[in-house]
Amino acid sequence: MGLGDIVKQQQKSLTEPEKKLEEIVQLVGFVVGEEEFAVPILAIQEIIKPIEWTRVPFVPDYVLGVFNLRGNVLPLIDLRKKFNAPSNDIDENTRFIVMKIKGEDVAFVIDRLTSAIRIEKSNILPPPDTYSNEEDIIEGVGRLPDGRIITILKVDNLIKREEIVPNKD
Repeated sequence: MGLGDIVKQQQKSLTEPEKKLEEIVQLVGFVVGEEEFAVPILAIQEIIKPIEWTRVPFVPDYVLGVFNLRGNVLPLIDLRKKFNAPSNDIDENTRFIVMKIKGEDVAFVIDRLTSAIRIEKSNILPPPDTYSNEEDIIEGVGRLPDGRIITILKVDNLIKREEIVPNKD
């Protein structure tokens, strides 16, 4: 092995980590009902403990209302109701995840956070046909190194503007 071969090997090892990073997806995992979901970490603005909110009339039942977060009024969506999961009381594990959806900050109630997740793109598969994906909210299904399966959500499709604007018809 000559000097040229060593240089080529070093160059290859320097470029491979970059390639490897492009193949890794970073997610935040959480539980709603009995199922584990995840969203891209970059979609999350912040995660907060539950605070008081105000109900809003003429919106779907999964829109709990609105709350004030540092001078911004945000809609609050209960993912348990949206996903038809059994309803739970808010407890010490409950969190509000604030995400930017189509330029608007929206908060979602989750039962608990699980972990930050790093998963290779090759371990993310399209949703199976058995999933009811009428609203096109499922990005895919990820297989984690520990064997768990998580459902990865399409953040931009979690809620539509017309769902959170009161409808008086």
